[in-house]
Amino acid sequence: MPGFLTPLDFLALAVFALCWTGYATVVDRVPSIHRRSVIHAMNEHRRRWLVAAVPRDNRIADVGIVGNLMSSTSFLANTCIFIIGGAMALLASPEVGQRVLGSVPFAQTPTEGGWEARVLLLLVIFVRAFFELTWALRQFNYGSILIGGFGRTPAAIPAAEIAAEVVNRAARHFNTGLRAYYFGLAVLAWMVHPFAFMLASLWVVHELHRREFRSAVQAALTAGG
Repeated sequence: MPGFLTPLDFLALAVFALCWTGYATVVDRVPSIHRRSVIHAMNEHRRRWLVAAVPRDNRIADVGIVGNLMSSTSFLANTCIFIIGGAMALLASPEVGQRVLGSVPFAQTPTEGGWEARVLLLLVIFVRAFFELTWALRQFNYGSILIGGFGRTPAAIPAAEIAAEVVNRAARHFNTGLRAYYFGLAVLAWMVHPFAFMLASLWVVHELHRREFRSAVQAALTAGG
């Protein structure tokens, strides 16, 4: 496989790996940065929501909210299956992809091995996304059971905190799976040219940072502390 990739391809892959792993490491594992993100703000709002649910007699609405979260997660997980199936078909017919790219202006038509490398990277990304999203789906399911199980007295607040932690971890895995979608779209640019791949990787990081740290939603979620 390495013999089918050019030095520019390896450079593009290095930029891609640095963008994805570097962004995830900094945002998720550096506390001072993570505290300013949308995901951290939503963790606190989910905790408040479930603590507020303790005295409610009827929690149908609360379980319904988790059901909505499960629906969107399930949709993305199912979509991963279709993408993986399409990538397998592309892997089996490299000449089709090469012929299509050959008609695109400025596209660098890869060799058969280069085409396989591109499709394999897409497969790895969306398999990873599938595992993250299905694990998130299971955790949302666990959360709905926990919501139905804690009591209605102040003594149930620790159980509500546990439910919030489970739902928050589900949201974290959902976010990881969603990032895989963004970076999977960046890999599509590699089909055209390695330079396009590098630019797309940097653009994805820019968009993720803007939405998680500099968007109107982030400002609204953090306005109340």
